[in-house]
Amino acid sequence: MSDDCKRTLEISIPVEEVEKTTRHVVEELGTRVKIPGFRPGKVPADVVLKRFKDQVRQDVLDHLLGPAFNRKADELALHVVGRPTVKDLKYEEGQPVEFTAEFEVRPEFELQDYDNLTVPYEEPQVSEEDVDARLASLREQRAELVNVDPRPVEEGDFAVIALESLSSVGTEEPIKQDEMNLEVGGEYTLPEFTENVKGMEVGDTKEFDVVYPGDYSGRNLAGRTVTFRVTLNGLRKREMPELNDEFAQDMGDYKTLDDLKENVRRSILAEREFVARERSKEAIVALLSDAYSFPVPEAYVSQQIDSQVRRQIRNLAAQGADMNNVQIDWDKVIEEQREPAAKSVRVGMVIEKIAAAESVEVLEKEVNDEVARIARRENVAPAALRERIEKDGSIVRIAQQIQTEKTLNLLLERATKVAPAPKAEDSEAEAPEAGSAA
Repeated sequence: MSDDCKRTLEISIPVEEVEKTTRHVVEELGTRVKIPGFRPGKVPADVVLKRFKDQVRQDVLDHLLGPAFNRKADELALHVVGRPTVKDLKYEEGQPVEFTAEFEVRPEFELQDYDNLTVPYEEPQVSEEDVDARLASLREQRAELVNVDPRPVEEGDFAVIALESLSSVGTEEPIKQDEMNLEVGGEYTLPEFTENVKGMEVGDTKEFDVVYPGDYSGRNLAGRTVTFRVTLNGLRKREMPELNDEFAQDMGDYKTLDDLKENVRRSILAEREFVARERSKEAIVALLSDAYSFPVPEAYVSQQIDSQVRRQIRNLAAQGADMNNVQIDWDKVIEEQREPAAKSVRVGMVIEKIAAAESVEVLEKEVNDEVARIARRENVAPAALRERIEKDGSIVRIAQQIQTEKTLNLLLERATKVAPAPKAEDSEAEAPEAGSAA
């Protein structure tokens, strides 16, 4: 807990308020408890006090401490963060209730000039080569596998094989497929398959070992060596469509190939503009982070760390990790994230204050659109998602994220944009060789 954010208040609650609250608690409790010899709701107050002394005490404190603290904090105009810790509690019959509250407050700080930030911005460019590469990718997506006349298998062929495992694959059932297309030399084809299938001819059968890498994710095969029998039943080649007006028309609402090329160019430009803006906004965040050093409440830092740790756990689980057996020093992880979490909290507070100064508001439509986008991504009904995130408080975080994004966009529009500094390798490439003329 930062000492600069920590505060202490000594609070006293008058006897009259304590006694009034006690009477209310006893009366309410008397309507609910059942004691032999007394009709429901007719248990005398002194009997309730005697039988349920500890519960009455706790209920009275629950009714008194929070409101008393909030009144004092409001009186002093304190922006309290989190829940206060109660210490030195004094609660005796016929006496005021007294206690000390330890808590954190949101720090006060002055905004520095944010209208004249200088950030790197790489003006996006799209070359003819970029367009050609994207069109080639589209052609590959529309490619078809066609049968070819029998010949030895070559790199780039699609071998039609029957596959059967001959050795153990752990607790799994044996691997057997009567027909599968194996891309020889493909990015996702294990080298042993490429090396052994290459050169085979239709009708050939071959047995060989395949060593699966330690990070292989399928069928518990990671790190195993499996013997396979492979029979080549056919041979296919990827045949790509011709790049012409007909291809463009098949791709969508385009009349000519030039129409498709123009759309591809605009699409690439939009993608690169998005990336350039995101990098510039990251630079703005870095500038704001470096410009401020005020202390931040530990409660905020802990929330940020908790969010980051939960995100890491979700990512590990999504990758198939068994969270019951994964060996991670979470104490070390938490400690390593403390400083970046504090920086993230600090810059978030700065952006929030800029948003307030600039009257950056979040519209209900913007929240609804974002909820709909998340619902599509998670394949759930928007209404069901809305109910869930309103219940767990995520709707507030969504609104905050939208406000942050709008504020960063505002700062980027006002910033002075300069060309990014050349990368180290570029500088080295352009430097004259030793001994050359200057």
